[in-house]
Amino acid sequence: MPEKAVDDVMEAAVGAHFSGLRLEALRLSSPSSPSSPSSARASPAAAAAAHSNGAVYANGTAAAAAVELASPTAARQPFVIGVSGGTASGKTTVCDMIIQQLHDHRVVLVNQDSFYRGLTAEESARAQDYNFDHPDAFDTEQLLECMGQLKRAQPVNVPIYDFKKHRRCSESFRKVNASDVIILEGILVFHDQRVRNLMDMKIFVDTDADIRLARRIRRDTVERGRDISSVLDQYGRFVKPAFDDFVLPSKKYADVIIPRGGDNHVAVDLIVEHIRTKLGQHDLCKIYPNVHVVQSTFQVVEHGLGHLPFTEKQVITPTGSVYMGVDFCKKLCGVSIVRSGESMENALRACCKGIKIGKILIHRVGDNGQQLVYHKLPMDIAERHVLLMDPVLGTGNSANQAIDLLIRKGVPEDRIIFLNLISAPEGIQCVCKRFPLVKIVTSEIDYGLNEEFRVIPGLGEYGDRYFGTDN
Repeated sequence: MPEKAVDDVMEAAVGAHFSGLRLEALRLSSPSSPSSPSSARASPAAAAAAHSNGAVYANGTAAAAAVELASPTAARQPFVIGVSGGTASGKTTVCDMIIQQLHDHRVVLVNQDSFYRGLTAEESARAQDYNFDHPDAFDTEQLLECMGQLKRAQPVNVPIYDFKKHRRCSESFRKVNASDVIILEGILVFHDQRVRNLMDMKIFVDTDADIRLARRIRRDTVERGRDISSVLDQYGRFVKPAFDDFVLPSKKYADVIIPRGGDNHVAVDLIVEHIRTKLGQHDLCKIYPNVHVVQSTFQVVEHGLGHLPFTEKQVITPTGSVYMGVDFCKKLCGVSIVRSGESMENALRACCKGIKIGKILIHRVGDNGQQLVYHKLPMDIAERHVLLMDPVLGTGNSANQAIDLLIRKGVPEDRIIFLNLISAPEGIQCVCKRFPLVKIVTSEIDYGLNEEFRVIPGLGEYGDRYFGTDN
């Protein structure tokens, strides 16, 4: 596949996610290799009842050429967050708050200050005349090298800078291991476009200048052993001009601007929730811009119903109270792909009592699911929204055959919602490529298919296990 085509597909995934936030590169999926829900692994019956551990909604309008990108064993890249702002604006405080709230993920903090160029003996003697806030004061090439290794899930040795001696500790390094989230913090991390391109989210911490000056005086006198007069002299000669020339102009690259820094708990909470959403996404989200991973404990059937059109309806409760609820479209039916799909019928009936359910039988042995054997569908199915049910989406051939039948019976493609418990990436791509308007709702995307075209790790023969007919 041409590299340009891949870039175009990735660019197509760009979009707004909540007010004030835009992402220029969605290069993350979930933080660790995909795992299947333990409940589903233990028992297909339990899985049919629960359908939990994160639902995926897909209507595949992605470029068909992106199919080759679905490598189920491909390494997952970490989520990189850049945090910039003026000196003593509260960048470290914001980073610490994010790290504390993401305690269930591996998060590392990389400080741009660690990449200061060490001063020579002559420069150290005149350190008061050296501009530490200029882009040239940093070894950006080494920063790029270290960040590149971390993005490739490789550990790195980050230098340690001695602010009193103005040089690096030659024999000491800070080892940083591969992580789910990498936070790069510093006053000029947005200045170099190469560094910005590494980031999935860019945050600018905006704090009043007088507050930043007071914090800088306290920090440099207490932590770095300097006197107040030298701090004020350095601030007037270098810090403030550098802020105006380099830091403040880079604010335009930020996806999120946090006023008041660490005191703005609402902004930090929103950012953390967005990061959690991104960490729950599967690799397919990088390929198909309309594949959404939603961490949820709701059932698959309920998620499917959430895609149906509805109208507001006023309900009088048994106590005489008035409640404003919603009413789903009246024309609705289920269709199960025999026989595994029948295991999901009880869950559908529990949500929609009296719903009509049709049947489709497709021969799957030796012909990759291409032979339609039997079907019995409601006479007016062309007027209905259809919930198509099959617990395992493997190659996608059987699903495509069933969807094709429904369309030939007059059901509009965008009225079909395919419900399943476990999917293979190959199956999702197969269905999305042929039927881009069909929505897929699943609770887990597994590694892929084996030589026998079975989902791995998967559930084995789902129908036999559910109905107790396995050996």
